[in-house]
Amino acid sequence: MKGRILSGMRPTGRLHIGHLSVLENWVKLQEEYETFFMVADWHALTTAFDETEEIKNKIWDMLLDWLSVGIDPEKSVVFVQSHVKEHAELHLLFSMITPLSWLERCPTYKDQVQQFGERGKDISTYGFLGYPLLQAADILIYRADTVPVGEDQLPHLELCREVARRFNYLYNAKVFPEPQAKLAKLPLLPGIDGRKMSKSYNNDISITADFDEISSRVRQMITDPQRIHKNDPGNPEVCTVYLYHKIYNPDELEEIEANCRGGKIGCVACKKKLAVKMDEALGPIRERRKELEKKPQLIEDIIADGAEKARKEASKTMEKVREVMRI
Repeated sequence: MKGRILSGMRPTGRLHIGHLSVLENWVKLQEEYETFFMVADWHALTTAFDETEEIKNKIWDMLLDWLSVGIDPEKSVVFVQSHVKEHAELHLLFSMITPLSWLERCPTYKDQVQQFGERGKDISTYGFLGYPLLQAADILIYRADTVPVGEDQLPHLELCREVARRFNYLYNAKVFPEPQAKLAKLPLLPGIDGRKMSKSYNNDISITADFDEISSRVRQMITDPQRIHKNDPGNPEVCTVYLYHKIYNPDELEEIEANCRGGKIGCVACKKKLAVKMDEALGPIRERRKELEKKPQLIEDIIADGAEKARKEASKTMEKVREVMRI
């Protein structure tokens, strides 16, 4: 019997290539597991509660990117979180049994409140404090036994396991599994300036960028600052372009490294090679997205069908929850 996975992303609009490794991992997982992939629009409100005017368009854009990369609604349940109201009900019931200290100890909570505060935004709200508990409800309402996570998300998953354990103990019933982490070793791509890739830094490359956009962004990439002339020996370890070659041009990697160290290839030529390879990789995704954009009814149908399938499973869970809680 296949295990069951729940994973999701907050809708931030069109995705960049930093998201691509996560999505490609999802495409593999949908062959091995029963998969539920969620657009986490309620989670977006935890920090963007005053910026809701674009959220519907961002949901649409993100779904188009998912489908373009290969998320298959015939193999996975693809749905929008807010279309399944049972998430909110389970979150409410969990909030009745979860000690406040469990939420306050989440390692990122105080840091993020401080970071947003420095930008002039107060996110010290109940919703932001409780978002790890909403995550637990998202996972447990589908009785998912496996969650693909990065190491930085392990504390949130441990909270989910504790909530499942506490609920089962309090009501003397094995309603929820304690989901296990599936750690994915995904390549972490920096932005074109070497910092973390983020649209807010304007250092990202869209996964559906055309060749001109790819070439323009690659030309802006940070290279070895010690290398002044084309025939100066280079150090690939400090070059953002070389990191990208590792992912998009592995077949020529040894040759590029040797030529860089030997001063036999200039940074401009190296960047041109990379742009061509990136376009070869992103081209099929770009073309699939263009085709999907012409089929808005298909996207609407996928969203509606995903919500129906998700609600069916969520309703089963809530029936059991109400039964054991005697409410």
